[in-house]
Amino acid sequence: MAEKNPKRPWITGWDPEDGDAWHRGGRRTARRNLALSVLSEHIGFSVWTLWSVLVLFMTPESGLAFAPEEKFLLVAAPTVVGALLRLPYSYAVTRFGGRDWTVFATAVLLVPATLALYFVQQPGTPLWVFLLIAALCGVGGGTFASSMTNITAFFPQRHQGWALGLNAGGGNLGVAAVQLIGLAVIHATGRRHPEYVAAVYLPLIVVTAVLAARLMDNVDAVRTAPQAQREAARCPDTWWISLLYIGTFGSFIGFGSAFGLVLQYEYGTSPVQAMGYTFLGPLLGSLFRPLGGLLADRLGGARVTLWTFLGMAAGTAVLLLASAAGSFGLFVGGFTALFILSGLGNGSTYKMIPAVFARRAEATVTGGGDAARAFAQARRLSGAAIAVAGAVGALGGAAIHVAFTVSYADASGTPAFLSFLVYYAVCVLILRFVYLRREPPPASATPAGVREASRA
Repeated sequence: MAEKNPKRPWITGWDPEDGDAWHRGGRRTARRNLALSVLSEHIGFSVWTLWSVLVLFMTPESGLAFAPEEKFLLVAAPTVVGALLRLPYSYAVTRFGGRDWTVFATAVLLVPATLALYFVQQPGTPLWVFLLIAALCGVGGGTFASSMTNITAFFPQRHQGWALGLNAGGGNLGVAAVQLIGLAVIHATGRRHPEYVAAVYLPLIVVTAVLAARLMDNVDAVRTAPQAQREAARCPDTWWISLLYIGTFGSFIGFGSAFGLVLQYEYGTSPVQAMGYTFLGPLLGSLFRPLGGLLADRLGGARVTLWTFLGMAAGTAVLLLASAAGSFGLFVGGFTALFILSGLGNGSTYKMIPAVFARRAEATVTGGGDAARAFAQARRLSGAAIAVAGAVGALGGAAIHVAFTVSYADASGTPAFLSFLVYYAVCVLILRFVYLRREPPPASATPAGVREASRA
């Protein structure tokens, strides 16, 4: 593993599968970059979901009275933009390097955070201005794709479930963090100062960008050819996994940004009461994401994801029962279970990506192909597939907002919950008949490298 060139911040010759190099210093370098990646992504997620908090401050008393469908539109706008930015962000990190792109992607968050801070203090501001600012907050959602693509190159395949789960889980905590900050602001100042929520992030953005510039590395191994995403897009596995990720991450980000509004329109809770519950689900979902990756490392990503979707279907059934019975406690409990399960599923679904492509490489080698070339291609396509799945999955969050907007136009969330239940059932069928249709060979009869790759 070559040393970093001080004149150009790229580490060349990086091979995380080289055990000697990994123990000599590769692991330390990987963990340092992972820590800074988590911090940057965490703040990105907070800015991305900032409007899930700010809309709760928008009342007739504040001079910012908007209808329910307009508020759902404000929380949907950054979700859509963040999803669309994930593909270019993933490619950008391969072009400019993990360190340089992290610095830029973090620093640019100052723009929407500063605009939000100013305009939420201006009564009578038209909806289109807030929609524009909310869309700009979508740049925070793009950090996920560049971060995950970058971290994939640092860790060997056997540790990627844990590393990707920790990286994404730490980022996902930004959803809970911004809601906790909103709750603290409401308790300290009432609903008069929503700008304080945005103000908290301005110094954090600057500090994180500086730390990334000083401590992160650009790794040559993360570079991919421009056609990598197109090649991954031609692979059916990329799209099957993307459909699964709509159900896991789409649920997490969609529920996380809409939960407060759902509580308001379903049970008439006040903004203070809503915020008292909204942070808990995203917090638990984020904390359980690394566990999903760890379980997938040991049990197989497809198997863990299957049980996750079965649990999410059961949790959605609980929401239907709670809504029909008017049980607030059961409703919050059902949503909390969905957050936890979506967090587990996020980790296990992402673990499937490198495992599936490693299994394809094993098949190439078994057929007489060159092993080094096959596994290098598998790593390259894994990073590209992560970007595609991340982008498609994030659009699932926007779909959830649309479902709630249409559903609550009739004053009931039941149609939305039924649509979620149907989608989770479709995901169960995909897992059962695409990835679990044949039992893997017994562990004792399978070589270690093949056994790891077979755990899709």
